[in-house]
Amino acid sequence: MVKELLRKLSNAHGVSGSEGSVFSIIKRELKGHVDEISEDTMGNLIAVKKGNKFRVMLAAHMDEIGLMVKFIDEKGFLRFVALGGWYAPTLYNQRVVLHGTKGQCYGVIGGKPPHMMDEEERKKGVKVDDMFIDVGACNRDDVAQLGIEVGTPVTVDREFTELANNRVTGKAFDNRAGVALLIQTMQQLDSPFTVYGVFTVQEEVGLKGARTSAYMLDPDCAIATDVTIPGDHPGIEMKDAAVEMGKGPVITLIDSSGRGLIASRAIVKWLKDTADANGIPVQMEVGTGGTTDATAIHLNKGGVPSTTISPPTRYIHSPVEVLDIGDIEAGIAVLVAALKVKPRL
Repeated sequence: MVKELLRKLSNAHGVSGSEGSVFSIIKRELKGHVDEISEDTMGNLIAVKKGNKFRVMLAAHMDEIGLMVKFIDEKGFLRFVALGGWYAPTLYNQRVVLHGTKGQCYGVIGGKPPHMMDEEERKKGVKVDDMFIDVGACNRDDVAQLGIEVGTPVTVDREFTELANNRVTGKAFDNRAGVALLIQTMQQLDSPFTVYGVFTVQEEVGLKGARTSAYMLDPDCAIATDVTIPGDHPGIEMKDAAVEMGKGPVITLIDSSGRGLIASRAIVKWLKDTADANGIPVQMEVGTGGTTDATAIHLNKGGVPSTTISPPTRYIHSPVEVLDIGDIEAGIAVLVAALKVKPRL
C-alpha cells in the first residue's frame, strides 16, 4: 500500500550524506522483487531487474534537506549549517532530531525572541547564522555525553499524518514520494528491458549520486522520479506553476527555465502516449524553478534521453509537505505500463 510505504519512508531520517536508514527500508522492500541489489562507492542503492540489452535507468533520491553541527559553545549550544535549500524562517523554533554516536536525541532550534528584537531586526527576520540548537545541555561536556559532536547530522522532528481526501502531510516527501513510487514500480514491473532502479544520494546538495551512478551504468534512457510544485493554493498562481495536486503525476518538458533539464521529446511522448492509452491522468510541465537528478543523468557521457515524472507536492522543503496519494499511484501505473514497450529514440 503506497500510503503506508510513504509513512515509513517519510518518518525515516536521512540527510544528504547520511541516507543509511532510508537505504535499509528500500533494501527490505525490494528483497525478492529484483535480481540484484548493490551499493556503489557513493552510497547509491542499485536494484536491477534483468532483461535484454536495452537499459533503462529509473532514479529517485533518498536524501532529505537537513542540518549538520558545526560548532559547540562552552554553554552547550550548537551552531549548525544547512544541508540543502532551507528557507530560514521555516527552521526557526522547530524541534529537531540529532543523530549522534550514542543514538538519537532531541533538541529545539532557538534564536533571539521576537520580544527582544528591534524594528530593523524584525524586518530582516532570523537568519540561519543567528540560530542555534538547544539540547538541554549546561556545557560542552554535557553535549559530548549525549554523543553529539561536530559533524552530527540533524533532521526535523515531524511525523507523517493523514489529511482529508486521501491527502497526507509529512517531512521529506521531497523525495520519499519519488522513492515510494520507484519501489512500487520495481515491485510490479514486468519488462523485457534491463531496468536499474537507482536510489541516489546527495541530490539536495548537487545531484551527486545521480551523476556517478549514471556514469557507471551508462543507460540508454532514464526517468527520474521526484516531486514538483503545484500552483493550486494561495500565494502562487497557475500561470507560474500550471499543475494541480490530485490531477495526476507531472511529466517534465523543461525545468529551471531550461537551465536544468530539457527533456527528451521521445521519452516524454513515450510516457504521455502510454498514459493516454491506459486512461491514466498525467500533467505536462514547463518549470521555472528547481531541477532533479535527470539533469545530471541526461548529461552523462554522450547524453542520455531523459525526463522526470513527479507527484505535485505543496510546501516542499518544509516539514509539512502535502500530496495526494493518487498521484503517486498513477505514476506507478504509467511507468509499469510504459516499460513494456520500447521508446522510439
